[in-house]
Formats: sequence, C-alpha cells, structure tokens
Amino acid sequence: MSVIIESVEKHSPADKAGVKSGYTLLSINGNEIMDVLDYRFYQSNQKLVLSLINEKGKVKKVKVKKGEYDELGLNFSTYLMDQKHSCRNKCIFCFIDQMPKGMRDSLYFKDDDSRLSFLFGNYITLTNITEHEVERIIKMHISPINISVHTTNPDLRVKMMRNKNAGNVLSIINRFNDAGIKINCQMVLVPGYNDGKELERTLEDLTNLENAECIAAVPVGLTKHRDGLLGLKPFDKKGARDTIEVINRFGEKCLEKYGSRRVYASDEFYIKAELPMPDADFYGDFLQLDNGVGIWSLLKQESDDAIKICDYKLQEKRKISLVTGKAAYPLITQIVDKMGKKWDNLEYKVYAIENDFFGPLITVAGLVTATDILKQIGGEDLGQELLIPEVMLRNEKDMFLDSVTISELMQKLNTKIRVVNIDGYDFVDAVLGCDNDYLD
Repeated sequence: MSVIIESVEKHSPADKAGVKSGYTLLSINGNEIMDVLDYRFYQSNQKLVLSLINEKGKVKKVKVKKGEYDELGLNFSTYLMDQKHSCRNKCIFCFIDQMPKGMRDSLYFKDDDSRLSFLFGNYITLTNITEHEVERIIKMHISPINISVHTTNPDLRVKMMRNKNAGNVLSIINRFNDAGIKINCQMVLVPGYNDGKELERTLEDLTNLENAECIAAVPVGLTKHRDGLLGLKPFDKKGARDTIEVINRFGEKCLEKYGSRRVYASDEFYIKAELPMPDADFYGDFLQLDNGVGIWSLLKQESDDAIKICDYKLQEKRKISLVTGKAAYPLITQIVDKMGKKWDNLEYKVYAIENDFFGPLITVAGLVTATDILKQIGGEDLGQELLIPEVMLRNEKDMFLDSVTISELMQKLNTKIRVVNIDGYDFVDAVLGCDNDYLD
C-alpha cells in the first residue's frame, strides 16, 4: 500500500528536501508505509531515505536530515491515511444498536481500530486485528493498548459479542503482556452474564498479568430503543453493591501485590449502589477517567481546592444556571452550594435533566441532548448564562448528540451558553465568570 501526500509543511525537513504535495510515499528507510503508525514510527530517525513516486509517475529517492524530535512535515488526507476499521461484533450490550433512528450517519459507525487505541485512547476488541498489526504493536512497542475484554471466558465472550473469533483472540492479550506492552482493560458488565462468578474469573486472569495496569468495570447502559434486541436487565442496588465488593476485593490484592489497586468500578456503580464515592487518592493516577472511573472524586477534590484558594471578588450580583445529568446532579449541587456560602452575591440553579431522548435509565451527563434541555428548561429564567459540561458535546465541541448546535440552543433559550471543562478549577472559574468562554 502507498499513500498520497496531501501537503507539505513549509520550512519542514521534507519541504527543504524537495518533497511536494501530490507525491506518493512508498517507504521510509526501506520500511513500507501503510498508515499513520508506520509513518510516525519510522519518521523519528534523524537520517531518512524516502521512497516516493513523483508527479511524473517515476520512483525517486530523497534523503532527509532532521532533528531527533522534529516532525518530517508531511500531511495526508486523513490522520489514519486510510479508512477506519469498523467493528465486526454484534455485542448484546452495544450502545449504538440502541440509538434511535434518524440521527446523523457518523453516530452509527462502530470503530474497532488498533491505531485509534494508540492515537486517541479508543478501546478495541481484538476481533478484527491482523497478525501484521499484532506484530507491529509488539515491534514498535506501542503502549499502552486499550482493550475491551468484557470476559476472559472464551465461550462467554463469543456469546456476548456474537463473534466466533471473540474467544480465540484473547491469547493476544497474553502476547502483549509478555512483550511488555501496558494494557488498560475495560469490562461492560451485564447482570446474569459476566458478573458474579464470571467477573471473579475474569479479574483473576487479568490481575495475574503483570502489565495489565488498569482494569475498569462499567454497568451496561440500556436505552428505551431496544425493540428487537435481546432482553437485558440493568443493575439494581444489590447487584451494584455485590459487584463493587468483588472489584474492591481484587483491588486490595493488587495493592498488596503490585503497589496499586489496578481494578476499579466506575462511578456509576457507586451511584447505583447508593454508596459514598471513594476519596481521590483511591484512584491512583486516574487512568480510566474516560470510562467514568474517579471523575466524581477528582472533580470534588479539585473544586474544593479551587474554592479554598480562590480570592476572586464578585463585584456585582451574578445569576447563572447549570445543567447536568441526574447522576452528577448531587455533586454539582454540592459544589455550587459550597461556592454560594463563600460568594454571597452568587445566585444559581442546577437543573438535573431527565433523559427522555435515550430513556430514564440513562443518567450520565455525556448523553444529555439539547432536545431534552430545551424541553425541560425552555422558558425558565436562566440568568446571565447557562453552563453546560463539555461532555454533552461531540468531539468537535460544537454540537449535541441530537445534531443541535450550541448556537441553535442558545437562540432558542435566549441566553448565553458557557461550555465548561470537566476540571474542578475550570468549573469554579466558570461559575464565577472569571473568563469569557461563552458564545454570544
């Protein structure tokens, strides 16, 4: 495979060597370039020989000298240099299969691409990874790699993922571990399937791997759009408590064996179990925030620290509103109530948005839509501005999951909107209006 160079950065090593846009990159130092991982790995040397096809269709060699940490300077039409690898599984718990019809096409794409695991932290199932990709990860020592394990029981994994190869590929995890590749593991737990004794089996297997540095468990998310899908049950209070007990038992073993807990239940499990969240120091380096592990505790600690040290003076009365999901509502309310005691001219109201779009079992802020916000607080006096958490927006941070833009929601609510980072210090600044991160 070869890739066409879309553009060359001005004054870059490649530009100085005479490489032009439209050229085709064949290899670097004799190593075939098939995608972005090959390119990033082999361009790191200081002396490079590029094999290219020029605009006349002739193969030419170009020598390039560059600093050890300098980028070569080539840009391609996509960051992967080819198409993303789609998922081949039909998991019984797949969230995308539970989304309503009529949403934008990109939301229905299921990626399962090892390159995205390295570049953006995406989780992969290993069911469509090739032997070439496995060997390349080991050769390049691409680490960490994020894997959706779910269960280490081969037969159960086949049943849950509805892919005949789902059990066989579990051996790849051992190959990565033996090669010194750090592994982050994710488990979506489904009551009656991979919880209980099966969870204990999985944790026993994974915690015996020296390089499985973090293992996170999240409860299955069930929307109201499950017509024609397998009937699944959500976790109840007892099931959540039993799961936390198992996870924390293995966490204690890892703490004694490795010096870190390694195994964590997501915040959602604690909410379902109606148990207090652990303190922030329980979570070590917070390796699985994207899976909702430790977000609550970290945000609370950061905001408490920010409130304590902040000496910002509100010169005038400030009236704002905040929206969040039902799960985070108690924490957000607790934080702003504490701020209200320190800044007595701060007036606020926190709205817990019921998720009508996906269904009442979905309570996280990241799946709240503009449609539900408008339906539930439209017409309310929202004050000077409305604060929304950035997790409600897609990666580009300009649109909600229901394809409504921030600007459109702002017009319909007739108020300014401020997008707030999931960071305690930024949150306190936003509530006080210390900056101008809102849209007019």
